[in-house]
Amino acid sequence: MTTQSAGELVLLGGPPGAGKSTIAEILATTASRATVHLHTDSFYVWIRAGFVPPYLPAAGKQNEVVTAVLVAAACEYARGGYDVIADGVLGPWMLEPFQTACKKQDITLSYAVLRPSLDVTLARATAREGRQLTEVEPIVGLYGAFRDLGRLEGHVLDSDGQSAEQTAASLFSGLTDRRYVLPIAPAEGG
Repeated sequence: MTTQSAGELVLLGGPPGAGKSTIAEILATTASRATVHLHTDSFYVWIRAGFVPPYLPAAGKQNEVVTAVLVAAACEYARGGYDVIADGVLGPWMLEPFQTACKKQDITLSYAVLRPSLDVTLARATAREGRQLTEVEPIVGLYGAFRDLGRLEGHVLDSDGQSAEQTAASLFSGLTDRRYVLPIAPAEGG
């Protein structure tokens, strides 16, 4: 049996309203290879009874389960030869399970963070509809979680003043240059 080469996995993180889903959709639909767009919010909205907003402390177990399902889905698509772009509030605290799974399955993992200014983030996030987070206080809190990424600061794109197409082009360039590839093993301490 011939095996198809694995696809690559791109995690596109950032606070609510950063433009992650828009950029991921542009990259996925214009890709030259078979590509899947995993919108991580979907993995939460599928929970119909017992849902806990993921930014609350009581959501710990729920978040672990959702992360495990997301990692499994993303890696299975990649093992099947698809490139995968997963977007969501994917902070450094979520990288280890992806790194561990990608190491075991020999899948290249990249991580990029969209971080426009807080004003732009709030304007976008509070204007959204549906089940998406629009409350200012948790948005500001989640924005703060992406404020200083330490060793991962080089993975940040500031999309202020750019169109979605310009941001997508900038991200595509960085992915092509392998600028956002993560080490195969998680770094000590996160």
